[in-house]
Amino acid sequence: MTMNLGPLFDPFELYNLKLRNRVAMAPMTRNFSPGNVPGEDVVSYYRRRAENGVGLLITEGTTVNHPGANGYPNVPAFHGDDALAGWKEVVDAVHEAGGAIFPQLWHVGSVRKEGTEPDPSVPGYSPSGLFAPGKPNGKAMSKDDIDDVITAFADAAQDAKALGFDGVEIHGAHGYLLDQFLWEGTNQREDEYGGSMENRLRFVVEIVEAVRHRVGPDYPIMLRFSQWKQQDYEAKLVNSPEELEAFLAPLVEAGVDIFHASTRRFWEPEFEGSNLNLAGWTQKLSGKPTMSVGSVGLTEDFISGTFASKKEAVEQAGIDELVERMSNHEFELIAVGRALLQDPEWLVKVKEGRIGEVEPFAKKSLAKLY
Repeated sequence: MTMNLGPLFDPFELYNLKLRNRVAMAPMTRNFSPGNVPGEDVVSYYRRRAENGVGLLITEGTTVNHPGANGYPNVPAFHGDDALAGWKEVVDAVHEAGGAIFPQLWHVGSVRKEGTEPDPSVPGYSPSGLFAPGKPNGKAMSKDDIDDVITAFADAAQDAKALGFDGVEIHGAHGYLLDQFLWEGTNQREDEYGGSMENRLRFVVEIVEAVRHRVGPDYPIMLRFSQWKQQDYEAKLVNSPEELEAFLAPLVEAGVDIFHASTRRFWEPEFEGSNLNLAGWTQKLSGKPTMSVGSVGLTEDFISGTFASKKEAVEQAGIDELVERMSNHEFELIAVGRALLQDPEWLVKVKEGRIGEVEPFAKKSLAKLY
């Protein structure tokens, strides 16, 4: 029996981007690229999801060409001949299977600790030398450092377009470098990059502007942002729709085409007095198509259900509310993470009403690339 999943399977178009449905695979760090180069197992991993109907694949975080960009072992780079050749194989495999793909361009900022590859002597970089409020790590960035990182993002986006990627996602969420500039807790600068919301946005705005300049007017740029940080799950960038609108407007003007509003549970309202989640408010206020995310098909968010839970598996949940919200055009796209990590056929099984055959997410699946 085929479920009526309404808008999940409607096509989506933006510029030359044509998606066969509204479902994306969320970016998820996997640590399976030794030497920072994606190999054949990574190619197969993305191909398998495309073969099973996912409309858009967003890659795991890929590091831009800056000495402090990486913070973890065996994550893929998005620079250098070998890494880019590996990504070219991924792009071709996904396209052959009928999917589209964006790389997620990433700089971890002060999450990086000295001793991390590729050069263990390089410290973390951040707006104010803080990992979290009151917790120093690494070095505060100079204006030259800021310019270098902006150039690195622009270079990566230009390479993405040349390799045939269908657009790019800029990682501005979860307490990594761009988010460290956005968040008052880690941005204590007294120059034009700190203080007011306008100033704290400046670094991200300049990255988007530089990327837009490199890729041209009709190449999709998606920005991922979040309220919560890995340093503080309760953190807020904005506390009202009015503040959110002021946050979004400069980013729209800079060239963001799609906002990827990252939340831990897609069904939770963002502000009092409305059932809209962060993606819903973002789409309403920005006028741009928005992607939501957060525990789709599961009963627990990825922090409590993956890292904090003693249970081996996370229970499945229905997607009726997701279909209802998308039918109401609260947001146009939905990203699915752990459900697709565990079961590449998740979308096919859901569409065909075979929900009982879906493999429940289990923490042990993080140890393999399938």
